Parts: sequence; structure tokens; C-alpha cells
Amino acid sequence: MVNEQIAELLNTQVNKEFYSAYLYLAFSNYFSEVGLDGFSNWYLIQAQEERDHAMLFVQYMQNNDLSVAYEAIDKPAFEANGHIDVLKAALNHERYVTGLIHNIYGAASDKKDFRTMQFLDWFVKEQGEEETNAADLVKKMELFGSDPKSLYLLDQEMATRTYAAPSLVL
Repeated sequence: MVNEQIAELLNTQVNKEFYSAYLYLAFSNYFSEVGLDGFSNWYLIQAQEERDHAMLFVQYMQNNDLSVAYEAIDKPAFEANGHIDVLKAALNHERYVTGLIHNIYGAASDKKDFRTMQFLDWFVKEQGEEETNAADLVKKMELFGSDPKSLYLLDQEMATRTYAAPSLVL
């Protein structure tokens, strides 16, 4: 049986993951509006991943007879004074989500909720990948973003990203 505190944290995470999807849709829209369709594609796929992360939390909660409460999703708040601002906002957001996952994991560990800890193991690894990807995008933009030809090639690279749904067995 999942502890009530852990259940609340899991439910909060469901809503945070949906917010993440919403935020990345806004980033995708930003890049679409400035004509960087590859970056737009990258963030559209990122939004799909975040939605699926939310659904994994929902499924876990349902499998453990926990009620899921959906909250209103806040409007994404970010100011872009250039492409790098969006990429840095994404990196900061991934770091924030990593902190949320670690908080749930720590609470589960304190309560000896091994099932939830095992479920979260995949997310701990995933967040490491998410932060690396976001940091790499920032580095690439800092290196190549001011040169139009290099930015074009970088945008083409971002356009090759395809979506693969997570295969986490609950």
C-alpha cells in the first residue's frame, strides 16, 4: 500500500509532467514562428515524451488503487529574447523536474516504499538523459547559433528526431 504522502507527491508529479508537455508545446511554437522547424520538431517530440511520462505516473497510481486528481495547467511563463533563452529555460526546467523526482524518491525511501522506488528508477535515469540533452542543445547553440549556415545545419539535425514511446513495464 502506498503511503498517503507518497500518493500526493505522485499525483502532483502527474500534473507537473502535463505542465512540462504544455511548456514544450510553447517552445515548439516559438521555434515554428521564427522558422526553425527542426527545433520546433524537437520540442514537439519532447512534449509527447512528457505527456507519456504523465501517463506512466497515472498508470502506476491506478495500478496501486490510488485516485488521480487532475489540476488546471498553468500557462507556460517564459520570455525569449533569443533562441538560447528557450534552450536555457528547457535546461532549467529539466533540472527542476529532476529535483521533483528525487524528492518523491527520497520520500519513498524514507517510508520504505520499495515498489515506488523501483518505479522511479526509470525516471531517475530518464532525467539524467533529459538534462544531458538539454545541456547539449545549449552548448550547440552557443557554439553555432550565431552563424546562419551552422544554425541551418543544427536545425536540420533537430528535424531528424523521431518519437519512440517509453517501454516501461509497470
